[in-house]
Amino acid sequence: MSTPSGVTPRGPLVDSFGRVHRDLRISVTDRCSLRCTYCMPEAGVPWLPRDTMLTTPELVRLARVAVSLGIEEIRLTGGEPLLRRDLVEVVAGLAALDPAPEISMTTNGVGLARVAAALREAGMTRVNVSLDTLRRDVFLDLAKRDRLSDTLEGIRGAAEAGLTPVKLNTVLMRGVNDVEAVDLLAFALEHGYELRFIEQMPLDAQHQWDRSRMVTGEEILERLRAAYRLTALPDESRGSAPAELFLVDGGPATVGVIASVTLPFCGTCDRVRLTADGQIRNCLFATGETDLREALRSGASDDELAALFRLSIGAKLPGHGINEPGFLQPPRPMSRIGG
Repeated sequence: MSTPSGVTPRGPLVDSFGRVHRDLRISVTDRCSLRCTYCMPEAGVPWLPRDTMLTTPELVRLARVAVSLGIEEIRLTGGEPLLRRDLVEVVAGLAALDPAPEISMTTNGVGLARVAAALREAGMTRVNVSLDTLRRDVFLDLAKRDRLSDTLEGIRGAAEAGLTPVKLNTVLMRGVNDVEAVDLLAFALEHGYELRFIEQMPLDAQHQWDRSRMVTGEEILERLRAAYRLTALPDESRGSAPAELFLVDGGPATVGVIASVTLPFCGTCDRVRLTADGQIRNCLFATGETDLREALRSGASDDELAALFRLSIGAKLPGHGINEPGFLQPPRPMSRIGG
């Protein structure tokens, strides 16, 4: 293949609004061990055909091209990344890149305790673990699997292996787990974890997202302030990070709120996503993709692959558009995109 017209493979990944992209999220599988209702139905969704999935050498090569374009952090996602059998080898391959990116992972924690030390040794630095509840019955209702004890064991295992700071991601839903906001923060503070509350986003496979069930960032802060004194950190300290951080009772511990829907942070977004089947997505809510897998398997050079990265980023819109009348939920569910 040839380099797309008007696109050069040289220079950093900068979009037409001047945003420089330094964070690559790589989905290593679309499969998951849980069935969280805000992501997929209890029966699951059809998995991507195995022959469409990137092999480890293909994944590492695309990551190498991305690093040459200024990517500094790589976050492994899913589905559930721990279901990829060669995950440790993937991490080792990424850690061997030059310059070496920071490598992290978002996981549900099930099975993490068994491989946390190996992941740390391979080059992973930290993890984000999804934890929406501390109650076994609520976990079962949300995830359709009785695995809360496994998730908690995974969180402990990550901390013991040095995958720190361990960050916890929580999605609150009205009438389901919203009464646990204070309890979840108390749990995080007790164990030295960093908690981030995330507004529920329209990324479920069922396309049944209901704004009225979403607990807003403002509501989350109201609940937390009933038990803790929160002090907002300066905006300039946030940079491109999605979470607005607050000191808890004067610090040093913090809690974060990612208000993706009500207070979008698109203006500072520096993220680009690579799906498990080799598609580049310039936004979590993008309705279009750029196919790197086909180019890769057709013999594209690194410069040609770099040009495709830049072509995708060049087409990035100013925002996700959730609050606009014509918003369309992306065809891919979260499990096929990666967080």
